[in-house]
Amino acid sequence: MPATIAQLLARPDLGLRLLTPNVSAALDARIHWAHSSDIDDPTPFLAPGQVLLITREPGEVESYVSRLVEHGIAGLGFGTEVVRAGTPDALVEACTRLGLPLFEVPYRTPFIAIARFVADRVAADTYARNTWALRASRAISLAALRPDALGAVLSELARQIERPVALVGADGELDRAYPAGALTAVERDAITAAAEPLLRARRRAAGTAGGGRGGGAGADGGADVDGGGSADGSETFALQTLGAAGRLRGVLAVGSAGLDQAAQQVVTGVVALAGLALEQSRATDAARARLRTAVWRALLAGDRALAETVAEPVLGALPSGPVRVAVLGGTAIAAAADVLETRPGLFFARDGHDLVVLEDDAAPSGLPELAARFDLRGGISAAGPLTELSSALAQASAARERADADRPLRGFDDIAGGGMLALLDTPDARAVATAAIAPLADADQDLPSALRVWLDHNGVYDVAARELGMHRHTLRTRVAEAERILGVDLGSFAARADLYAALRAATRSRD
Repeated sequence: MPATIAQLLARPDLGLRLLTPNVSAALDARIHWAHSSDIDDPTPFLAPGQVLLITREPGEVESYVSRLVEHGIAGLGFGTEVVRAGTPDALVEACTRLGLPLFEVPYRTPFIAIARFVADRVAADTYARNTWALRASRAISLAALRPDALGAVLSELARQIERPVALVGADGELDRAYPAGALTAVERDAITAAAEPLLRARRRAAGTAGGGRGGGAGADGGADVDGGGSADGSETFALQTLGAAGRLRGVLAVGSAGLDQAAQQVVTGVVALAGLALEQSRATDAARARLRTAVWRALLAGDRALAETVAEPVLGALPSGPVRVAVLGGTAIAAAADVLETRPGLFFARDGHDLVVLEDDAAPSGLPELAARFDLRGGISAAGPLTELSSALAQASAARERADADRPLRGFDDIAGGGMLALLDTPDARAVATAAIAPLADADQDLPSALRVWLDHNGVYDVAARELGMHRHTLRTRVAEAERILGVDLGSFAARADLYAALRAATRSRD
């Protein structure tokens, strides 16, 4: 048990006398050390939680005591019969008014006796806490040998530190909490909200949740333990990511209010154990990934019976109704696959550098949110039967070609609804179109727009000329000039269609 002023006062051999009875609540505060100094401002040489011992009256009593209180000094002892008899009344009044415990030290009691008592209690408390930490770590290590190693470790940690412990999965959802029912709705929301930016960053980091704050984070840190609770009485939690950078497996949240150094060491050990337990599943995950790829290729080859026979015992039943095929790509598809692994009833597989997802048309799987979380680009096919996967895969691939930063996940339905000319909305098409009409713009910068109006009106000169505000013979001359520059006969439908497509694609490029 740590040293307190109440324990000091209870020692008859020290003969200490409390002079400020109104501060009894502060007598049980932990004392970290005892130090003696008679300088006017000793606070630069003191730490919060220490007891200060003096033998003379300070010059400015009020300001002197105020500095001690602001600095977090646990108590003040005045040694009598050294400089003067008795404790100054002004010092007693100031300590009483400002709530600083003040006790009188008789001449027969050396300051070293007080310091030795505090030091002995601090050493004993440190030894006791270290012994507890060893026992707690041993109990947690034994828990790791149970079938559900991760759950057993977290449950044992919660029991040892007597604080709630929670695990947020890679998908940002609360996976489990110990002890059962320990978290309030406010605490659950605070934990998941604070874990979200840590998971999105996809690097090892620590943060906090609760206590009226958001989730501050520090890269590559250990458990960031905070010693206080929130104003509404909810717990403050220390958050630590689990797993390797780029492929986090979750976030561990530990109630941190009042945890001392020994408890923090135990928590740090559990972070390592939990991370190891999750990483040990990599081999199983790799085997499941290879199995998924085999099932996908069997489906793609049209052997549905083989795919279902292989998939059902391990991966579950394959979708039976109309499905949409999604093809996703990016640097974080492995992390995205870890999230999809937590969603039952959904089939996905790695196909080379791509992630392929079969999405039940009647139950969308939240792919837009997944693409946004992991910065993926992809496309989704129209709904169709499993027997037409090849066609659906081609549709999804075509849609992905048109994905960009503003629309990272494109649907084939949207592209098909735009007609054939919508397929011109690609970088390659725009580059070819710009090069094709460049000679027209070089000759006359208004010529491409005049041709676009003429083609929009089906090559009818009178109507197009009125819209352009020119004579029809002038427009005929300009069309003839375009034919000469391009070396084509715009009287044919094929030539007109090709020019119209180029003008459309080049216009998209300028937009």
